[in-house]
This record gives sequence, structure tokens and C-alpha cells, in this order.
Amino acid sequence: MLQTNDETRPLGVVSGGEAGRKLASSELLPQIRTRSLTALSLEACGVGSRALELAVEYAKEREQFGKPIGTYQAISHPLATTLMELELGRSLALFAAWCIAEDDPRAPIAAAAAKSLCADAAVAACERSIQVHGGIGFTWEHVLHRLYKRALWIQAWEASGAQLRSEIADHLLGGGA
Repeated sequence: MLQTNDETRPLGVVSGGEAGRKLASSELLPQIRTRSLTALSLEACGVGSRALELAVEYAKEREQFGKPIGTYQAISHPLATTLMELELGRSLALFAAWCIAEDDPRAPIAAAAAKSLCADAAVAACERSIQVHGGIGFTWEHVLHRLYKRALWIQAWEASGAQLRSEIADHLLGGGA
């Protein structure tokens, strides 16, 4: 096992087999990338949704000036934005998964778009939830710090959102659409 920031996601080293022998053909790498980007986009939707649920629950029960903090626009508007971003991401992630299932040639671009959007939405959802919680969400006692680490890990894995959006732009502007 390798040490990581996110102890809930174990990482290891592939071993076994003959030294110097390929584990798989390099022709499979684009397919593996497409599937992993799609899987991570779906995971990001789950992470972001849980962070949003925690923020909404807290905003309903925490009171300030005799009213739940969720009644204030400074709390409710960012949470509404978070819901919109996560639902848009979920639709894109499900489309990417459908493209894979149907062997649609748009799968690599759909997966790149889904990972880019969903990872950013999950990180934003966690950051807004931590803000709603007044910072308590970043302490070891609260689950939000683990969700935030997971969202950051997803966002950083393989390619940044900017790199993925650049791939999409190259595809669209290059006549691949």
C-alpha cells in the first residue's frame, strides 16, 4: 500500500507476472481512460451531492437572529447554484456512461466533459458546504474534510479541468463534432 492524503482510497503497485512483459495492449489505454474519467465523474456527483445534503441539513437546523440560516440569501443562493451545477454534471456523466454502453464514438469527449464539470462541481460543493458549516466541516470530527479530499483527488487525477476543456475545444474546432 502507498501513502496518500485520502486514506479511504487505497493505492498500490501492480506486481506479478513476468518482468518486462506487457500487462495489456496499449491500444486499450484510450478505452481505459474514457471509462475511468466517466467513473470518476459519477463518483464526483455522489461526493458533491453528499456535501450538499450536509449543507442543507445544517442550514435548516442552525439558527441566527432567530431564523434558520438557510433563509438568508447568502446561504441559500450558493446552495441553489451547487444543486444546479451537480445536476448538470450528473446529466453529463450519465450521457458519458450511456456513450460507453452503446459504444458511441462521442464517448471520449463526453467523458472528458463529464470529468471536467463534475470534478469542479464536487470541489465547489464541498467548499460551499464547509462555508455554510462555518468552518467546522474542515475539522477531523466532521465527514466534510474527507469528502473535500476525495473531490480534490478526483479533480487532480489524470488531467485538470482546463486540460480536458482544451481537448474538447480541439475536438470541436478541429471538426470532430
